Amino acid sequence: MKLRYYLLHSFCCLLLTAYCLLFFPSFSLAAEGAAHGGDWKEWLWKIVNFGILVFILVKFVGKPLKDFLRQRTELIEKTMRDANAARQVAEQALAAIEGKLRLKDREIEEILVQSKNSAKLEQELLISQGEQMKERILEQARNSIDYELRLAKEAIKAEAAETAVGLAEKKIKERLVGELQTTLIEKSINMVESGK
Repeated sequence: MKLRYYLLHSFCCLLLTAYCLLFFPSFSLAAEGAAHGGDWKEWLWKIVNFGILVFILVKFVGKPLKDFLRQRTELIEKTMRDANAARQVAEQALAAIEGKLRLKDREIEEILVQSKNSAKLEQELLISQGEQMKERILEQARNSIDYELRLAKEAIKAEAAETAVGLAEKKIKERLVGELQTTLIEKSINMVESGK
């Protein structure tokens, strides 16, 4: 509505300007002509010509101009309504996207919290498994040490028994050798005595 008023006002101003351009120069020429004996009939014909021009413009150009201005106004108003509707749709889409982004931000935060919790649980599980593995390795090492120690003791016992047997045998032999010699000497003496 404001646009229609503005266009009509502009058209009226244009007509007034055209009138002034035609009338005032004629007025000044008429003043010069009056000084030189100008005629009022010239003025009358100029005014009638201007009136006919305005009538022709209003009659033939007025309606198409009004229709054009009305269509132009309607087109501008429709464009403005479409722009407002598009702006509202864009604002709604923006609000929806911002809402989705807020949801995504929350989801990302939840994922980060879950990841941290999961990493903490995984770390605790790995530490627990590491402790269990350490205990198994220590137990295996203890068992291995005990086994090696038993083997070493048995080897030492066997060697000690062998050495003891060897020493006993040696002592027995030495004793036997000494007894045997004594027995042989006694037998020899007995034989010598019996041979007399």
